[in-house]
Amino acid sequence: MNSRTFVMEAVMLAVHGQLLLPGRPVTYVIPYTSIQELYELHVSDEFIMLTPEDDAYVKKTIGELIAFFEESFNKKKIEKALSVPWRKSPPLPINEHVTLVVLFAIDNEEYGEDFDPIETELILSAIKENSAILTDQIEMLDRMIAAGIPVEAYDVEDFEFAVEGDHQV
Repeated sequence: MNSRTFVMEAVMLAVHGQLLLPGRPVTYVIPYTSIQELYELHVSDEFIMLTPEDDAYVKKTIGELIAFFEESFNKKKIEKALSVPWRKSPPLPINEHVTLVVLFAIDNEEYGEDFDPIETELILSAIKENSAILTDQIEMLDRMIAAGIPVEAYDVEDFEFAVEGDHQV
């Protein structure tokens, strides 16, 4: 069975547990800067989630993700990608159905007026990888539509639909 590929931020894995349990194999392409963002989120006093319990759980999961990326074998794979812009790491399997690939994306400010640097990296990564973006940022999806960005994108709430196959949006 072919793997479906999505570009997304690393924090999505911590916030949306269903992403680790897809109905078929998926590959998540994650821009490296969104991994760096995990460190900031992990130590921040600001709430990521609405309730203290959910926030504590997500920050614990972020810590587990950081540990995963810092494992010696995974760290070496990621460092390989960081030598050349737009290079991808070798696959980092999470489980039987989920594989991560870290991409050394570069924000070229092409979409800088309408999108922040990480959003721009997500868009450029999706274009380069010919893959869909998966996000929980509805405003970003709205801005992408308004700007006519030529990228397939899904709200995380539509994850199961997105995994089922290739759809034209």
